[in-house]
Amino acid sequence: MNVEDRQAQGLALPALGFGTMRLQGDEARDGVMHALSLGYRLIDTAHKYGNEAEVGQGIEASPVSRDDIVLVTKLPQPSQTDEVRPAAVEALRRLRTDHLDLLLIHWPDAQTPRDEVLGELDVLRAEGLTRAVGVCNYPPTMMDAAVGIAPVAVNQVEYHPYLSQADVLERAARYDHVIMAYAPLARGRVVDDPVLTEIGADHGKAASQVALRWLIQQDRVLAIPASATPARREQNAAILDFELSEDEMARIHALDEGTRIVDPPHAPDWER
Repeated sequence: MNVEDRQAQGLALPALGFGTMRLQGDEARDGVMHALSLGYRLIDTAHKYGNEAEVGQGIEASPVSRDDIVLVTKLPQPSQTDEVRPAAVEALRRLRTDHLDLLLIHWPDAQTPRDEVLGELDVLRAEGLTRAVGVCNYPPTMMDAAVGIAPVAVNQVEYHPYLSQADVLERAARYDHVIMAYAPLARGRVVDDPVLTEIGADHGKAASQVALRWLIQQDRVLAIPASATPARREQNAAILDFELSEDEMARIHALDEGTRIVDPPHAPDWER
């Protein structure tokens, strides 16, 4: 069924994680606690989300052992080289932990010395402040350069049925890292998709569950859906009890139209 943990650079990553973007205050704390109670074991946050403290509170209040949780956060953007260590130490304080499992660069930035920043992240990895390091939103040629600087475990990118990431996935296989799919439900668009709905009806599943299943059924892909709604979190978690056929997978791949939802002014050249 291809839903076992993803392995990259010696780190095991669950195929399904819980994203916390847009969750604030008690909503973030309680959402993390609820997600952990449902069996999610990867929690993704970022300095930019403004909720690291509440995410840390939720983990601390949960009966799930910290050792069983893969905790991911992302450095603020931009980050000059001498800002990397203080930012990481401050993230540890907010998250109430003595180490991260995965520390990412949130966005590549033309004004920031990317090589030096990634190299500094690798120093933190060697010192044990994080178990692994990675990047976000790196197009293929930028990844070609990054892997020569540090053992990159993850490239977190937008990925859903309407946006192929074939070239990014090819680099993941070549360089032994994992693609962490954000916006995996295309900000809700998949819910009414007729193809996903039809496939879902054959499995007794919602269209959104089919989209998530399609992602995690691919090699080197994991998904981090975010939801402020307990019922949605439960629905998103219930995707391990069915399997898509090769034909169904191909039909979903065919939905690609190059639609990118997240494309801010500081985004890199996506090369596609």
